[in-house]
Amino acid sequence: MNSTDFPAPDRGLLVTHFLTVSDVSRSRAFYADIFNGRVVLEENPCIVKVANSWIIMNPGGGPTPDKPDIVLRPPEPTDAVSAFLNVRVADIAAFYSDARSKGAEFLTEPLDRKAEIRCYLRDPDGYLIEIGQATGILEGIFADR
Repeated sequence: MNSTDFPAPDRGLLVTHFLTVSDVSRSRAFYADIFNGRVVLEENPCIVKVANSWIIMNPGGGPTPDKPDIVLRPPEPTDAVSAFLNVRVADIAAFYSDARSKGAEFLTEPLDRKAEIRCYLRDPDGYLIEIGQATGILEGIFADR
């Protein structure tokens, strides 16, 4: 493994995103395929490098000494969304077309929101992922509220 593949900074910090998943191999394949990610570790935990960040995935479980009273589980279909992955792309039309050809299911096609063009998809466990391309915001144009 190349040291730049693993999320371990030489100095300062870096941010990764951890997902509790129901099927590690299915989620690993999704993030590697849809986002052209590089699998760094297969599991325990699974780590997929996506562009300049990492998605870390493991199955759920009960409390541990360092997180007492915390239970990790994938989202339920009825769960309200309180956080989501935000992926910025240079060409949303190309990303959308490529991801759909690989089986990604989007909630809508990309919509122009003035500040950006964006759309959403869900991963195999139902995690929401926003795909966005900055447009008007680069010129000081913001989305309507």
